[in-house]
Amino acid sequence: MARRREAMERLASRAVQIGFLLALLASWYAATNFWGVNHLLLPNPVAVFHQLVDVLKTGQFLPDLRVTATEFAAAFVLAMTSGMLVGCFVSRSRYWVAVFEPLFAGIYSIPIILLLPLYVLFFGLGPASKIALGTTISFFPVVLSTIAGFGHVDRTLVTAARSMGASDYQLFRYVLVPAALPVILTGLRIGFTVALLAILGSETIASLAGLGHHIVQLAESMEMARMFAYIAFVVAITVLLNGLVSHLEARGRRHE
Repeated sequence: MARRREAMERLASRAVQIGFLLALLASWYAATNFWGVNHLLLPNPVAVFHQLVDVLKTGQFLPDLRVTATEFAAAFVLAMTSGMLVGCFVSRSRYWVAVFEPLFAGIYSIPIILLLPLYVLFFGLGPASKIALGTTISFFPVVLSTIAGFGHVDRTLVTAARSMGASDYQLFRYVLVPAALPVILTGLRIGFTVALLAILGSETIASLAGLGHHIVQLAESMEMARMFAYIAFVVAITVLLNGLVSHLEARGRRHE
């Protein structure tokens, strides 16, 4: 009975989400066809759909997608690796946790995207500046979640494992990692999202290639329908990636 109720609630949630999207599309169509909204400001959704189909058919997006995907993958891997290593090291001492956890949290609250001109100055307009910025922004949720995960493990579990003769490796593998994993996975999901947003955002501001750069080019040339088609394409990719990461996070929690 409980499982059936849960399934019905999930179905109702999906119905509300789909209904919201349909209402949004209907309002968009009415605004461009009946309410007199200028097509230079908001193109017709039918024209946007045709442009999206053309973009997908011609494969015009592939070079820019390759650049954005490479920048994003490099930034996230670097942030994940460095964030987890630093977080593991800091969490080994309560003193270091007390020192660095509020420090990292304070830096994370700063809008680091404002430092993009400095990154461009140091690394140029190419992929290096986007990777550096994405790594920096994504590093903080990863390191903070790692510190929180390992630094706040119930000490009773550690004491019990030690009393049963567990080695350092066994303590880490069978006690600390399972206890910290849910918090770390949440941090990785947030880091994944902010890295992607940082890459796309920086491409729209200062870049020579990438999906964000191409969207700005289309806006400057007033190709609004095609620009919206690219925006829809990027949104679809972002939603799919976030859905995949959320699914992996849920699986990780079930198998912890």
